[in-house]
Amino acid sequence: MSDRLAVDGDELERFMRLLKRSLRSLEGVHKALRDSTITGLGTDDLDDACQYFQDDWKYGTGQIGEQVDELTEIVEESKDSYAEVDKALEENLAKASQGGGK
Repeated sequence: MSDRLAVDGDELERFMRLLKRSLRSLEGVHKALRDSTITGLGTDDLDDACQYFQDDWKYGTGQIGEQVDELTEIVEESKDSYAEVDKALEENLAKASQGGGK
């Protein structure tokens, strides 16, 4: 059964770094949207459509950012839990092989 379960802590760490980089990128989008102005692009209808798009995009990227942040926390907790279980298993197997598990 041990050949079916494998957790690569380094890969989880890389995944967490990627998630954090993605979150920083989304925060950059938020800053760019916050600092940009919409008025004067063209007609009032175009300005209104652009404002609606900007508000909608800002909300959507905010939601994605929150979910990425939550996922990063979950992955980090999972990585830590796997490491803890792996260490405990290793210690118990060592004890058992030395006759301490009888």
